[in-house]
This record gives sequence, C-alpha cells and structure tokens, in this order.
Amino acid sequence: MDRASLIFCAAALALSFAVSAAGFSLAALPPEVVRAARTPTPAEKLPPVDLGGGFGQVSVIDLVGYYIDNPPAPAATSASPAAVRHFGGC
Repeated sequence: MDRASLIFCAAALALSFAVSAAGFSLAALPPEVVRAARTPTPAEKLPPVDLGGGFGQVSVIDLVGYYIDNPPAPAATSASPAAVRHFGGC
C-alpha cells in the first residue's frame, strides 16, 4: 500500500469513530432516565391500566390478584405434533 491509501484509511476510521460518538451522545437517554428505568416501582405506585373494550381501568394489584387466582391454562400436550401449514407450497 502506498502512503495515500494508509492516510485515507486512517482518516476514514477516525471520521467514522467521531460520527459514531456524536450520534451516540445525541441518541443516548439522559442519566436520570436510565437510573429511573433501573429502579423497580412497587405495584401500588403504578397508575391504573386501561383494559379497553368496555372493561375500563383496573389497578395493577387487582390484575395480579386475578392472575394468581386464575392462572393461564397449560398448553395442551397431544400425542401427535400439530400439522405444519405451508403457504403456497407442497
């Protein structure tokens, strides 16, 4: 390699590093938001959840209680595997 190629490669790497560093600093969340995201919030402090469909708003404590009282049904296990459907193929 000649000297011009090495200078071009070094300048291109330096420029790409500078653009990446500037882009990261612009796209990164502020430190207080990151700290708040790492801190768990008790269920009592969470706002009510709007379930929609005429159900209205329900507190998180009520949702967790309902989940504990009525756990989801386990997936049915059958002797034969489910048929695989192919789109537009054999």
